[in-house]
Amino acid sequence: MAIAFPEIDPNAFVIPGLGLPIRWYALAYIGGLVAGWLIITRLMKRPALWGGTPPMQPKQVEDLLTWVVAGVVLGGRLGFVLFYEPGYYLTHPLEILKVWQGGMSFHGGFLGTVVAIVAFCLRHRLPILSVGDAAALVTPIGLLLGRIANFIKPELWGRPTDMPWGVIFPVESAQYCEGIAGQVDGICARHPSQLYEAGLEGLLLGAILVALVWGAGALRRPGTVFGVFLIGYGLARGFVEFFRQPDAQFQGPGNPLGYALQFGDYGLTMGQILSLPMILAGLILVLRARRA
Repeated sequence: MAIAFPEIDPNAFVIPGLGLPIRWYALAYIGGLVAGWLIITRLMKRPALWGGTPPMQPKQVEDLLTWVVAGVVLGGRLGFVLFYEPGYYLTHPLEILKVWQGGMSFHGGFLGTVVAIVAFCLRHRLPILSVGDAAALVTPIGLLLGRIANFIKPELWGRPTDMPWGVIFPVESAQYCEGIAGQVDGICARHPSQLYEAGLEGLLLGAILVALVWGAGALRRPGTVFGVFLIGYGLARGFVEFFRQPDAQFQGPGNPLGYALQFGDYGLTMGQILSLPMILAGLILVLRARRA
């Protein structure tokens, strides 16, 4: 049993007269940023949620959005270059600029966003942790939309599986499918790991953060929401890595599971390695907030 990949056009629509296609992936980025901007603007009009004066004025949120966009794009691209394919881009440096060809890292985009928020807060003398809490609250929206866009493209699919919800992706080859049931024309079904991440990093984590803010007054303890986001994302991403197809550049004859750090028959993928510091930082922030 397996599920055939639905026929979805990777282009959401084409701009009339220009013939310029707009892809779902681009809309996911835009939708996540716009939704985040609108929600944070509303948060800054709700002093009760903060237990006092909000950390910034609603009109400042638009300026923050500009900084965040730059952080996401630059950080996401440089993160992919440095974390996943440094050797290739070292010999092909001009390829770094070709962002339209794909290649973005969430962890890199996250670091770029953190740098952008810190720089923005320092420039405008705003409380970094409180602004970070607001940004963390809306990030699951972008993650949800982005992972769905990954599925539509399709890319970042999962490992082979014979589970009944396995999906046969149209662009997948028969590589690593030997011995796996549910094949069609030599192509095996795979975990829809993009949807696993959409559910865990987007829906579940987003619901937890919303409950903390509106049900537990978490914004009154700066760093709490940001810390829980870091812990939640790190755990979700680390878990889904067990089902996600390994990065090809890390695979080899003695490393078929694509571990970036290997200990005999076991190891850690690059996604898990990059998530560990996030979990640690999140724990520190939550403990700090509880003691404040």
